[in-house]
Amino acid sequence: TFAIEYCGCTVEWFQPEGHVISAEEAAAKKPIAKVSGPTRCILMAERTALNILSRASGVATAAHTAMEMARAHGWQGKVAGTRKTTPGFGLVEKYALLVGGADTHRMDLSAMVMLKDNHIWSTGSITQSVAKARVACGFATKIEVECTSQQDAREAAEAGADIIMLDNYSGDQLKAVAAELKQKWPHVIIEASGGITLENMPAYFDSHVDIISQGSLTNGYVTLDFSLKVPKPEHFALRDRVSVSNV
Repeated sequence: TFAIEYCGCTVEWFQPEGHVISAEEAAAKKPIAKVSGPTRCILMAERTALNILSRASGVATAAHTAMEMARAHGWQGKVAGTRKTTPGFGLVEKYALLVGGADTHRMDLSAMVMLKDNHIWSTGSITQSVAKARVACGFATKIEVECTSQQDAREAAEAGADIIMLDNYSGDQLKAVAAELKQKWPHVIIEASGGITLENMPAYFDSHVDIISQGSLTNGYVTLDFSLKVPKPEHFALRDRVSVSNV
């Protein structure tokens, strides 16, 4: 809407935000909006508006598909995106996750402290990393620790981490570690991450897993194809795509 209005035009949306376009609607090329304004201004806004719409709709569709799969399997956790967003376009992609029913994870670096391997290795231990982070962020900000082993996860929980990310585990391995963590630290949020796609996500559904994050939701997603057309003159509409010449 902003890109269109910025160029001096107006837009009337025929479908609410979050509407799932059916195969029948797509095949019929059913309009989703009407743009009004001088032709020059419409053409100025066309490609920018379509690029934003196509990409945001792609993210929202992927998020919706993931959440529908989760609910179909009876999993009550939340599918989330990651920080793997397009530079300069991340806010739009994060918003599209919400439209699709998924979680944004953190909106930016200030929303939560995330301690990954480089942070931990630079201090020498998970315990020291969590302690230093807590001093810096205070009690009001959550701390998440990326863990690649059961020992890492235990140390992170004992150090006071609010969220433990179990990274690059197989489904069975992750379920076993998550169950142990939840038994001793039930308040800790467990996140599954690393190499998880729509195809293998069901392997990670478990009552001890709270969050499943997927970088693919905002990184390498499939865009949806939208076009903008001005009214076609009748004499153009009557022309055949292939003309047969008289010999």
